[in-house]
Amino acid sequence: MDTITDIRSDIIEKSICSTCNNLDRCLIIKTSPKPIVYCEEFDSSLTTGIKKFVKALAAKHNDLLIPILEEVQQHYNYLPEKILREISFQLDIPMRDVYGVATFYKAFSLKPRGKHLLSACMGTACHIRGTKSVVTEIEKQLGIRSGETTADNEITFETVNCLGACALGPVVVADGKYYTGVKKQAVKQIIEKTIRGTDIIDAATDKRIFPLSVNCPQCNHSLMDNKNLLDGYPSIRVTITFNGIHGWLCLSSLYGCHTYKSEYQQPKGSIANFFCPHCHSELSGSSKCPECSTDMIPLIINTGGVVQVCPKRGCKGHILEI
Repeated sequence: MDTITDIRSDIIEKSICSTCNNLDRCLIIKTSPKPIVYCEEFDSSLTTGIKKFVKALAAKHNDLLIPILEEVQQHYNYLPEKILREISFQLDIPMRDVYGVATFYKAFSLKPRGKHLLSACMGTACHIRGTKSVVTEIEKQLGIRSGETTADNEITFETVNCLGACALGPVVVADGKYYTGVKKQAVKQIIEKTIRGTDIIDAATDKRIFPLSVNCPQCNHSLMDNKNLLDGYPSIRVTITFNGIHGWLCLSSLYGCHTYKSEYQQPKGSIANFFCPHCHSELSGSSKCPECSTDMIPLIINTGGVVQVCPKRGCKGHILEI
């Protein structure tokens, strides 16, 4: 039986006893001076969904702890205690070991995080270049302190000891995007870009963006759709299937852009099967996505080379081979 050590009245409602069907006849809560947050007698009907969720993850990731925790973190935006205890039970791993992994890696959080993560380096190299004023300005703009999340759950701000770019400090990282030599005057713009989306690309001005014309690797028929334009260029049209659903998908032909439109909305995290709309052959390859290790889809560039895209919804992994 685990209890919360703090017995302030404002956390009493967090006790699971407030929702347990056994509350009226339970003797433990009557003798415990502290709110209970985990109990073996907790009504099973409230935990059935958790058991099924963890069981599905365990099967998907072959009982490997870290991949399971990664997907839980992605699903909830943090690692809920009830989920960790169920993982410990189903994988037969001591809770102390699960907790040790969950607290060792910075990618995991035991507290709910916002939609976006903003990190500022407080290492020595950044400190002597004025990172303290940057941190102060971030806290002022967001109205929170380091380690907290904004009231609208939009941004979580944290300070770290090193971000691996000591010569370029002060360094701020927003959703994985590095900003170097940051001055406090730039903080407002960084926050605005973070909320808007750090991966938004200006296809008209970004020199890393260029159009590709691709063919089916099986029948060599063009996959370009001149009637459906994306980002001002003909799109790449394929047929996809996922979860028993069959429909069309149009991808931006601009390399580096992630714009798309589809007949049906593919669930985030699911993997689609790609097919040529002309010869109906399945488009599959053996190269692994550098972002998520999913088998990538190869498309032949008609001027020579191969571009490979990841079929996992939400992953932006791609490879260009000339």
